[in-house]
Amino acid sequence: MMSPEDLKALIAPYLAALEGDLDGAVDALFAPDADVKLCHPLGGGVGGAALLAAFGPLRAAVPDLERRDVIVLAGTSPEGADWIGTCGNYMGTFLAPWLGIRPTGHLVHMRYHEFFRVVDGRVVEMQAIWDIPEVMMQAGVWPMVPQLGAYLCTPGPMTQDGLTASGDGSATMQHVLDMLTALCKHPKEPAEAMELGRFWHPKFNWYGPAGVGTARGISGFRHWHQIPFLQAMPDRGLDPDGLMSHWVAQGNYVCETGWPNMRLTITQDGWLGIPPAGQQITLRSLDFWRMQDGLIRENWVLFDVLDMYAQLGVDVLARMAMFNKARNMGAVEISSGVPA
Repeated sequence: MMSPEDLKALIAPYLAALEGDLDGAVDALFAPDADVKLCHPLGGGVGGAALLAAFGPLRAAVPDLERRDVIVLAGTSPEGADWIGTCGNYMGTFLAPWLGIRPTGHLVHMRYHEFFRVVDGRVVEMQAIWDIPEVMMQAGVWPMVPQLGAYLCTPGPMTQDGLTASGDGSATMQHVLDMLTALCKHPKEPAEAMELGRFWHPKFNWYGPAGVGTARGISGFRHWHQIPFLQAMPDRGLDPDGLMSHWVAQGNYVCETGWPNMRLTITQDGWLGIPPAGQQITLRSLDFWRMQDGLIRENWVLFDVLDMYAQLGVDVLARMAMFNKARNMGAVEISSGVPA
């Protein structure tokens, strides 16, 4: 096992390398047989080359791509594995098509949650979600239903200490685990059994993925996420059927990753416009929480929206391509703005 400080020092060159020698940083960090799991449709593969293959087209589309980490947590999970969790936004000028998404010529932002499992000083597993639907929405090409929550470039922690979190996070982790346990009491018990006021700050922000959106406070959380989610999939539970989650906590922060870590059945209407076909799906959910005054003040949530649709037999990118038949998909050229 490595200390949190050593784990953060290990990942630091990779986090800083996007605008420099990314190939060298990835080669140095990843074991040759690392299991790289990336969101749909990127897929992943074996070794750092799988990650570089995903970055290649993105960097070609956004030549000035930069990485802006807002949270970096590291430590040993309860099962004894060393993990690093990172949250932030990729940003740059969107100048050429990417994954069939038309360029805008403007600044684009895309949230990422990336987790790394480390053994003997090398990354042996990566689990990462890039919020590709967020890019689609900025380009005006989201082909699915409108989201209920607010749309915004997801901010970092209010306290601006997500990169310097340290110390014992066991109490934070236990609070979040207790919260998740309480959430799962409903619908077998009345909604009050979830005890939202016991766990969540009255002004908390819940930052969901594009397609779901962001909610403010307990009322916003209920209306823009929880009610439609629980109505459609009341059988959801905390890591049912042996699905595995990995947890790391430091100070007031805790993060969790799983590939997948939720199994649900869409039996009712109300969530993302999906009909109640009775189909079972799994969710890859990579999450961060920050506590303040003994309550959850902020929660960053990313699940693989495009993979979820794919399990239902819906190819979101193919549907977008139908609209692209009548769109200009060429690269965008921006002049320097200086008169000739």
